[in-house]
Amino acid sequence: MLNVTFYGVRGSTPCPCPQNMRYGGNTACVALEAPGDDPIVLDIGTGLRFWGQTLPQDGSFRGTALVTHMHWDHVQGLPFFVPIDRPGARLDIYGPTPDEGPWGDVFHDLMKPPYFPVRASDLRGDMRFHDVNDDDLSIGTAKVKVRPVPHVGPTNGYRVDWNGVSVAYISDHQAPPGLDTVPDAVLELCDGVDLLIHDAQYTPAEWEQKAHWGHCTVDYAVLVAREAGARSLALFHHDPAHGDDDVDRLLEGARRTAAKMGVDEVFAAAEGITVSFDR
Repeated sequence: MLNVTFYGVRGSTPCPCPQNMRYGGNTACVALEAPGDDPIVLDIGTGLRFWGQTLPQDGSFRGTALVTHMHWDHVQGLPFFVPIDRPGARLDIYGPTPDEGPWGDVFHDLMKPPYFPVRASDLRGDMRFHDVNDDDLSIGTAKVKVRPVPHVGPTNGYRVDWNGVSVAYISDHQAPPGLDTVPDAVLELCDGVDLLIHDAQYTPAEWEQKAHWGHCTVDYAVLVAREAGARSLALFHHDPAHGDDDVDRLLEGARRTAAKMGVDEVFAAAEGITVSFDR
């Protein structure tokens, strides 16, 4: 069995408000949990705090974070992740090498005064930072494929094959100008997956204004799912300006596009949803 739970689904900035109570306003964080194994979390945005509330806080926590890139909305939850602020706890954090230096060094520069009152090194658990860019890893019994994804700055996509289930995570994806081709590295990550979690930030009108901002349209996410043969697509990284009603409309449009393209299932990721697979 593999459970995939969404704790943060928003892009760019946390924005909880009455207009997005159903889908949520916390930034990127998706937990993968298999009975008997240490968990893997995809990105450590502000949703990480809420995942932490479900975990042991006595120092027994062990886990792995696969982080796509260093932008605030993908790392801002770590200072508030209670399980790692306990002696004996351990978190291995993987991410792409920033242009400014090794992953761990750059993160330590981000989490320190005057930007934040606590340094990463002040957290009492054992945090270990690992640079990964175009690699294949074994994490416990899970097989993890890491490939570069077009965005703004070094960015990874991840594919996790675990307990007979495959999940691809492409949280931030700079689409090409024509919105009509998919990079080979992305197709490799998404090939035939049970679940594709993909950037779906913009409407076509927003794309016209922000085509260089590192993201894509909802229909482009459907195209990626079709080209890769993904069984199910989760629309993710919702724009902070999109309230629940907006996401509903985008989902309706994506499902119409999916029906034309032959994609079986499309849903919009929402905080608190768990997708369970039993092989």
